[in-house]
Amino acid sequence: MEVVIASSPVDSGIGCWDLRSGAEQLRYRSCASSPHGLLSVARRFLASSQVRDSPAAASASAPIFFWSWDKPQVEVRSFPAEPIGPLVSNSEGTYIIGGGLSGTIYLWEMASGKLLNKWRAHYRTVTCLTLSDDESLLISGSEDGCVRVWSLLMMFDDMGKMSARNLYRYSFSEHALRVTDLVSGYGLCNSIVISSSEDHTCKVWSLSEGKLLRSITFPSIVDAIAMDQGEHAFYAGGRDGKIYIAALNAESNPNSIYGMFIIGSLYDHSKAITCLALSTDGTLVSGSEDGKIRVWDTKSQHVTRILKHAKAPVNNVLIIRQPLRGCPPALANAQASLSRKRLNLSLPPPLSKYIDPTDGDIETKAVNLLLPPWQDPEERKYRSSNIIKKQIKELQQQRSSGAAEMELERLRLECKRSIQMVHQWKKMYQDLQNLCVNELLNGVQLGD
Repeated sequence: MEVVIASSPVDSGIGCWDLRSGAEQLRYRSCASSPHGLLSVARRFLASSQVRDSPAAASASAPIFFWSWDKPQVEVRSFPAEPIGPLVSNSEGTYIIGGGLSGTIYLWEMASGKLLNKWRAHYRTVTCLTLSDDESLLISGSEDGCVRVWSLLMMFDDMGKMSARNLYRYSFSEHALRVTDLVSGYGLCNSIVISSSEDHTCKVWSLSEGKLLRSITFPSIVDAIAMDQGEHAFYAGGRDGKIYIAALNAESNPNSIYGMFIIGSLYDHSKAITCLALSTDGTLVSGSEDGKIRVWDTKSQHVTRILKHAKAPVNNVLIIRQPLRGCPPALANAQASLSRKRLNLSLPPPLSKYIDPTDGDIETKAVNLLLPPWQDPEERKYRSSNIIKKQIKELQQQRSSGAAEMELERLRLECKRSIQMVHQWKKMYQDLQNLCVNELLNGVQLGD
């Protein structure tokens, strides 16, 4: 079942509705989320960064809250080192990334809650984050008007960072004002990225070439964008209450009443559009400062349903496919008492405020755990490799046969790498010797 979830910058909770029927499912309490601060982590739970002046942030730095799907109350509270605005995670829920008020980007491991890395990404507040289609690149936008592309692999490569001229792969500074939204295309590292800004423009960038492909000027400031899966067009939500449709592949039309490349508009909101989401079948969902969420049929360009969130403005809207949680009837009774505990296990521990200096160079990648066949295969569970290593260490201390086999395999791999290194050094020595001999022979011939 696909659901619409929406939040507000004031404490009105998170609303959840069935996308098809419009029936409200559950309202999650105690949430005043930041723009781009509402997230479904691998469809296993909800996360939201809180605005600084919310009731939850009155006594401490603005927190990040986590909810499980079946409970309305906050279950996990995290308090980062500074207020976090936008949030993004990879599709498998291995890590979560947040953009800070100071321009710093933070990356946490979900399974352990550890802060794995942080870096100063912008001179001013990070306003939006998105990942490339293959999730190898992070794209960030800021109040400084800059859009930057980061290789996540590079951020963990200490040697590469020392030799690199800049930490980022690309830095686009063509926007004159604050970047308001980012959306990435579907072509892996060769995809496009669209950014919107308070300078009335949306710009289309190439991730493979690192250059500006197109700039489109709109009649109003655009705060939200959504791209169709065919990448033929994208939707831009303006502060004038209109949703503009801009072409990506068509040639410019100087006769358009809205401007070049703008081929139409949708309008039914009475106030500014703040957020957009697009489902796989082309259904468009828009949120507005008027406190209403509208569901659009993009083919007929008509509103099919209006969802009322609250009297407060809506600043985040997502379309999520809820996870399956069923199991075979024969196992239902045996697992009834454990079902809630199992669901709670999917929630992360509180996120760390600082990087743990005792971690050193410990590898912190996540390991995929196998699930029983009756569970949803897309509802993967991950654990930190540190946890796995601790279990291996315990086995080694118990002197089990399994630990001995793992140790033997490790030694074999080290021996193989050592042999490869010896062969490389031999080749380098032979090449150097040949070079010296050739230079000596050439010197003798010149002397004769």
